[in-house]
Amino acid sequence: MKLDYKNINTLGQLKAAGYQTKSIKDELRDNLIEKIKKGEETFTGVWGYEDSVIPELERAILSRHNINLLGLRGQAKTRLAHLMVNLLDEYIPVVEGSEINDDPTKPMSRYAMELIKEKGVDTPISWLHRDERFAEKLATPDVTVADLIGDVDPIKAANLKLSYADDRVIHFGMIPRANRCIFVINELPDLQARIQVSLFNILEEGDIQIRGFKLRLPLDIQFVFTANPEDYTNRGSIVTPLKDRIGSQILTHYPDDIETARKITEQEARLDERQTNSVYVPDIAKDLLEQVIFEARESEYVDAKSGVSARTSITAFENLLSTAERRALLTDAESTMVRLSDFMGIIPAITGKIELVYEGEQEGADGVAEILIDDAVKRLFPKYFPAINKLERKDAQTPYDGLLSWFFQGEGFELLDEFTDEEYKRSLDAIPELNQLIKEHQPDFPKADVYFLKELILWGLVSHNKLSKNRFSEGYQFKDLYGSYIDKL
Repeated sequence: MKLDYKNINTLGQLKAAGYQTKSIKDELRDNLIEKIKKGEETFTGVWGYEDSVIPELERAILSRHNINLLGLRGQAKTRLAHLMVNLLDEYIPVVEGSEINDDPTKPMSRYAMELIKEKGVDTPISWLHRDERFAEKLATPDVTVADLIGDVDPIKAANLKLSYADDRVIHFGMIPRANRCIFVINELPDLQARIQVSLFNILEEGDIQIRGFKLRLPLDIQFVFTANPEDYTNRGSIVTPLKDRIGSQILTHYPDDIETARKITEQEARLDERQTNSVYVPDIAKDLLEQVIFEARESEYVDAKSGVSARTSITAFENLLSTAERRALLTDAESTMVRLSDFMGIIPAITGKIELVYEGEQEGADGVAEILIDDAVKRLFPKYFPAINKLERKDAQTPYDGLLSWFFQGEGFELLDEFTDEEYKRSLDAIPELNQLIKEHQPDFPKADVYFLKELILWGLVSHNKLSKNRFSEGYQFKDLYGSYIDKL
């Protein structure tokens, strides 16, 4: 029921308009039903959950459950909770001045009840927008019951000249102040067990107890908790009685395919207009970047229990564009394209976001990041060119013999970081065997992306131990594998 909130300012006007109170869980349920009937998207901008997490979340809302979202970091748990706000009514009436968003027709606090008793139908009301009906708290070991539930305020007692036996000296905590709102507690297992215990009655009965005051406050709150499975063993756990009071536990997950991961990255990356307009990113480069993150989630060097956040690919994409943008600024170019060698610029975005196991620590964070890039190249390579077999007969012919012969007979090949686009293209065009491979195996490949594909051939041969690649201060050098070995000798 829509009310003319701009012209309703008193309790009497609200009753005359036929206002009927509704719990927040019923609000969410009714508005969700309307959206489903109209075929509207309920959780926009969340990709990869259409057939898994979102249906389960909708079922939990229809069941009026408090919800626990369980999953590794960077799996959009908090975002889903934020998006639930869109299922609330646009405005709700509250008693003006109420600390706990009292419903004018069902007041709970002493302040609201006394105000209505005094002013009756002239009681002033205000309107609360749905964007203001979201409260969030990160669970940390220093969170107290006073923070969440409330405490006696000695300053209030002194100012009002009240004894501590008077319930007007109570200062309400975050949860009572979030009455008729969505309240999110992130990383619930980090909350101390005794603090979790204080949530029992709130979830079940609506009772709160502050310093001996037994208050019957039937709080109307939609609780959403988030938790990381790693926390259960490393830092804490959700106490069993509290788990029993949470209606639905929903498991989140990482994207299942490259296409979905790309959508998330492109949506979330913070780019300015200059980067978007001046840096061209081939589609194959976007696929390669996401493949690096997929490799990290399967790597023997990375702690799988900790997970590899979707934020890793987002920050890596930002670094990738910034690497190309910096080169354009240094060479005074108006525009440039992302190169495969620019992927060395994403290493700082990776190293800070992955947890390494013992073997990974031995390799070093930078070393692991380079291994992940090589593994991604190796995984992507067979999609565009004939696979390179690990074991081959010595006299077996391969499509790459001509290219390997070119390197064997030459002095090697260098790609400098600060090559202009013209110098970069000219260097790759100078290897005729690269052109031949493109012509034979990818004749219809987009012209703008061909040079990235040429670099992929070189990096692919390196990852399969057919060529050597050396990093020096100005760029990369590719050489024949045996020639490089002899040089070292």
